[in-house]
Amino acid sequence: MTNRQGIQTSGLLVRPDRVASSDVVLEAERVGKSFRRGWRRDPLKVLVDANLRLVAGEIVGLVGENGSGKSTLMKILVGSLEKDGGRVAQHGSVGYCPQNPILYERLTCDEHFELFGRAYGLATAARERNQQEIYHILGFDKFRTARVEELSGGTRAKLNLGLALLHDPDLLLLDEPYAGFDWDTYLKFWSLAAERRDRGRTVLIISHFVADEERFDRIVHLSDGRTQG
Repeated sequence: MTNRQGIQTSGLLVRPDRVASSDVVLEAERVGKSFRRGWRRDPLKVLVDANLRLVAGEIVGLVGENGSGKSTLMKILVGSLEKDGGRVAQHGSVGYCPQNPILYERLTCDEHFELFGRAYGLATAARERNQQEIYHILGFDKFRTARVEELSGGTRAKLNLGLALLHDPDLLLLDEPYAGFDWDTYLKFWSLAAERRDRGRTVLIISHFVADEERFDRIVHLSDGRTQG
């Protein structure tokens, strides 16, 4: 299979029952979030009026300075953090790749895929097929029986991404996903992201800066608790 950028891809997890469309997969309106920390008497307002609308078949970048609230917004979107106000609506399945991998040190890569596959409700055959494709595309098959405590930071990042991809979600939410990747894996990541877009999936990528703006369909900027773009 060749994606719109002319890159040969593997056809990872192709499900022909879903095609690209203009369907909305996520809407966030006027999201607000404040925190009380330490000696502060007044709450620290992190998000004031954050809005985001994602449709099927696009790659969107969410960009902002460190401390601008990008990860806070991402956690609200996936439901791991309560918002103070506003509305969030999701349509379809979601995969989440947090900035700091949530992995179990004494479990192997294979054991992680089995655990997450059960949580996603995947049949064993489907999980094994998808798992093997992920190993192949991201290039860490030789570590499948290694415990997380034995893995480098880059391989942990691959496993972190692979677990989010395992159930072929409609919407993939990625928080600084390629921070630990080498150049070859970085290119593979973008090939994979483009392939997902071409099959009608949606990818939201958080980053504190955008180096390859042409790879995105849109860039949304987060500053002073508000989104623009």
